[in-house]
Amino acid sequence: MRTELTYAATLPANTSTAVLVPGREHLPEELFSADELTYIHRQLELKSTLVGINKFTHQLYLVVTEPKRKGTETQEALRKAGNALHQRLQADKVDHVVLLDGADGEASLFVAEGLVLSNYSFQRYKTQKATPPTLTTVTITGVGVSQTQVTDLANLLEAVYKTRDLINTPPNMQTPTLLSEQIQEMLDGSGVTTEVLDLVQIQSLKMGGLLSVSQASDESPTFNILEWKPENATNAQPVILVGKGVVYDTGGLSLKPTPNSMDYMKSDMSGAAAVTGTLYALAHNKVPLHVIGLIPATDNLISGKGFAPGDVITMHSGHTVEVLNTDAEGRLILADALHFAKRYNPALVIDIATLTGAAARAVGREGIVMMGTADDLLKTDLKLAGELAHERLVEFPLWEEYQEHLKSDIADLKNIGGAEAGAISAGKFLEYFTNYPWVHLDIAGTAYLLSPDSYRGKHATGSSVRLLYHFLTSQATA
Repeated sequence: MRTELTYAATLPANTSTAVLVPGREHLPEELFSADELTYIHRQLELKSTLVGINKFTHQLYLVVTEPKRKGTETQEALRKAGNALHQRLQADKVDHVVLLDGADGEASLFVAEGLVLSNYSFQRYKTQKATPPTLTTVTITGVGVSQTQVTDLANLLEAVYKTRDLINTPPNMQTPTLLSEQIQEMLDGSGVTTEVLDLVQIQSLKMGGLLSVSQASDESPTFNILEWKPENATNAQPVILVGKGVVYDTGGLSLKPTPNSMDYMKSDMSGAAAVTGTLYALAHNKVPLHVIGLIPATDNLISGKGFAPGDVITMHSGHTVEVLNTDAEGRLILADALHFAKRYNPALVIDIATLTGAAARAVGREGIVMMGTADDLLKTDLKLAGELAHERLVEFPLWEEYQEHLKSDIADLKNIGGAEAGAISAGKFLEYFTNYPWVHLDIAGTAYLLSPDSYRGKHATGSSVRLLYHFLTSQATA
């Protein structure tokens, strides 16, 4: 990874070090001289939470955090402390830092998570004045952390990096075919098998949703099947992840309403990227769970041959859909994939998509909208994983009355409801094509940010990769 995360059994000499303490009463005084302690106490009295000391051969930092009411809140505070530490390391031009938990706990893992994620930078297309991060290596040491924990975290953070890279890639560099190639390259050597269905195969499967959305484009759609099936898998039936792979979205003939609303539509494949990143992390950490990823990929462009409001299309399931808004395209390609998933007799299916502006307006960039038919125990486990990753889930209802929003006069259903409950009617549309335990995650508010937000940074965040990894890992050991 571009920021190497390593483990050391002992504290390396003459290396910039950040000592983490949960309050001043845990200050490891043996690490500091008398003069340094005097300076530290003065800074702590001024309510400083990050104190730096220049040792001339290296820098020494004291990172002070206070335990919160809940353990997950403490962990998030530690990630944010990692972000604050990153800003100081950048200013001091530190290229290698060691994290030492002064209380011999696991705080360094969460600080490292925030620090490494803050250090992400996408400069692939810069030819002048590129400024890559100075920090290249983060080392964790201390008796409270193991080599395995650090390696697993390193692989997970690398998965987030690679997910962000996929999302940040501009649309002229990421057609559906190129996305499939990028996915294969990302997973090469991981143990995840990949199969890419081309236009002819998609036509033979009668995936009317995917085919209709791609009609306006000169680029053919793809349907990607990714599979991680370790020999020691603990589940007899697979878990399936379905990711929305719209590599660029104009809205089609239902053109997006404002001039700048298309500027960042390269991020409309964030669900596809998250599925790929999750499988990358599961495979590299050898998580014993059989997981399949399904990614329908296309763009949604404008041309005389594009599908139009008023069209009726026949889906992979055989059901008919009246298209009343071509900008409600994500649910069409996901519906084909959700029906395709039935052939695997899955234990659970989770779809991940930047699906509705309604979800973003409802919970902002602070949360992910969830709804589904999975049992309450599974949904509770997923919510707990969201708390652990601080990718929190807000469950919306799927009451039967919402199906009325999608009632069509001429087809089995229409692809959009009314002005109210837009995120829910989108989920209700997807539910129509499922007959298994299912959860829908709408990451429209969290996947791509136009201003920095702590360690999530600016632009692609890799939203839901850490959430899904923690959830699936818990299912493998349940």
